[in-house]
Amino acid sequence: MKEKRKLSLAIQIFIGLGLGIIAGLVFIAVGKEQWADSYIMPFGTIFLNLIKFIVVPIVLTSIISGVISLKDIKKVGSIGGKTIVFYMCTTAVAIVIGLTFANLFKGTFSVLQTSGLTYEATEPVSFMETLVNIFPSNAVAPMVEANMLQVIVIALLFGFGIILSGEKGQPFAKMIVSLSDVSLRIMEMILKLSPIGVFCLITPVVATNGPKILGSLAMVLLAAYICYILHVVIVYSGAVRGLAGVNPLTFFRGIAPAMMFAFSSASSVGTLPLNLECSEKLGAKREVASFVLPLGATINMDGTAIYQGVCAVFIARCYGIDLTLSQMVVIVLTATLASIGTAGVPGSGMIMLAMVLQSVGLPVEGIALVAGVDRIFDMGRTTVNITGDSVCSIVVSKMEERKEAKRKKANA
Repeated sequence: MKEKRKLSLAIQIFIGLGLGIIAGLVFIAVGKEQWADSYIMPFGTIFLNLIKFIVVPIVLTSIISGVISLKDIKKVGSIGGKTIVFYMCTTAVAIVIGLTFANLFKGTFSVLQTSGLTYEATEPVSFMETLVNIFPSNAVAPMVEANMLQVIVIALLFGFGIILSGEKGQPFAKMIVSLSDVSLRIMEMILKLSPIGVFCLITPVVATNGPKILGSLAMVLLAAYICYILHVVIVYSGAVRGLAGVNPLTFFRGIAPAMMFAFSSASSVGTLPLNLECSEKLGAKREVASFVLPLGATINMDGTAIYQGVCAVFIARCYGIDLTLSQMVVIVLTATLASIGTAGVPGSGMIMLAMVLQSVGLPVEGIALVAGVDRIFDMGRTTVNITGDSVCSIVVSKMEERKEAKRKKANA
């Protein structure tokens, strides 16, 4: 008997996404948009809660297991250094792309009314304060609050402790590896619900924002999404091909489930388990991906940088201001450094945009012009961010493999 061929997870998620968009449009057509929020969204929230529940155990145990398997603290530093350099370089390129295309589209942007605008900007966190906040004061709070940077630090310290403890640390190491395997099995169970979860997450978004997409911000959204697509197709394709030797088409086919999940959920942290699974299948080493992806979910903001470039040009146009070349250079530098400086801060996208606007003398109140459709921007920028995380994990894995091969050759 022929075994029935099951649809791949990517196809199932794509079907869920498509049905969700159709359902959202149906709710708009019958004038029952609030039903999507009242009766569909709760199930999406339940699914997202399950994903978020398993993220901390996976990140904690995977990083500790990865550090143990590397058996060398210096190797962890090497991976970390490459990761941060990669993220900062791609973020700088992203903001340049955002500014370039925003200026090309500038003439098509609708000028919105700016009088009477109010927006309470969150106080930006200083770099030194962010540095202090990376290091936890206790071992439990970061896991309760899902503070990824602090969870990463805890995992690294325990991993280093196990290596330095030698034989005495092995019982704890075995327990961590076992807990990591259990966490991954739980993740697999939850991910089987992804098509339903995606449907429940995207339906209320379409039902609520459908008419707004066709409104005065349509060209701003279009400019942002063109930049998102160009960055993914040009920069990420070039990186996986040139630095990792992976066919871009193979990469995008493999990462498609994570990209579609990120688009519907608009959550980088929520997409972590699926991104980890997809990246490993594409050739990322477990010990590298388990460190690079959680770090990227916190500090890699390529999509956010594009969003800031486009929004800065749009807000400047609404206030009748033409940004000079020197101001654009300041925006590039501010957005690149702020991607690290605001790491782990809730609502970091808006905080970064406020910092960018202040750096070139634009009114922070202008954020109110784009806040209404921020979710639509967020879906695209989250998709770009998690794709960049995956690219980095594959690139760093391949670089480490080549480095190890050279070392073995030299010792032979």
